[in-house]
Amino acid sequence: MSQQFTRITEQPSAHEQLDSYSIRQLLEAINQADQTVPQAVAQAIPQIEALVAVVVERMQQGGRLFYLGAGTSGRLGIVDASECPPTYGVPFDKVIGLIAGGDAAIRKAVEFAEDDTAQGWKDLQAWQVTAQDVVVGIAASGTTPYVLGALEACKAQGIATGCIVCNPGAPIALAANFPVEVAVGPEVVTGSTRMKSGTAQKLVLNMLSTSVMVKLGYVKGSKMVQMQLSNHKLVDRGTRMLMEELQLNYETAAALLAEHKQVKAAAEAYRKQHPDA
Repeated sequence: MSQQFTRITEQPSAHEQLDSYSIRQLLEAINQADQTVPQAVAQAIPQIEALVAVVVERMQQGGRLFYLGAGTSGRLGIVDASECPPTYGVPFDKVIGLIAGGDAAIRKAVEFAEDDTAQGWKDLQAWQVTAQDVVVGIAASGTTPYVLGALEACKAQGIATGCIVCNPGAPIALAANFPVEVAVGPEVVTGSTRMKSGTAQKLVLNMLSTSVMVKLGYVKGSKMVQMQLSNHKLVDRGTRMLMEELQLNYETAAALLAEHKQVKAAAEAYRKQHPDA
């Protein structure tokens, strides 16, 4: 599966004279590079499929999904985790994002936090991680000590591990049970892995969490039927879902949603009272 390890994310940019480019040239160079990312992700779909399958299996049994990363990678995991409760109505502690340096590192880099090989496992232990759970390390380089140490500790405890890396054959990919390796190549700004690598990680995270939630039953058709109704836009969206699903007018659907607080629950309640609906 893996190639001999070369840190391609640190290789020189194909654009060695960026500081001489016009604004248009800069934008076109970045855009052209970004267009290669989805193709690189497509090559990793078999690996993503294997990771999704184990996450679905463990979560069906009551397990949780953990994301673990440093810097941009950690922040991307936290973004994906934080979107699951409002989008799908899952409890906040079913998909959990952890970042080297703690929550303070979400906004401001914490010096050398990613170099601590023991802290990732300590952060997981604070959540009482078990063999029911799946831990996914996110690291463009594939070498981040915070992530590598945690995955090795998980493996020793029989906890299933995955990863999202951008250097095939990296130590973290070798340590993970279910590695996802997306080889996006050198960055436009040499070594700036918040660019193509970060975009690739975000795409994979979208695919992972969305596929998991669909397979767990949080989506009907293409609709987020258990979303949290946390603003007027979402209340209106939920009302229109019920209108379409149950053939109701807006006022009746809105009242039903207000009573039951969730699209799926409202639809189920209505069908109990109206079996022919």
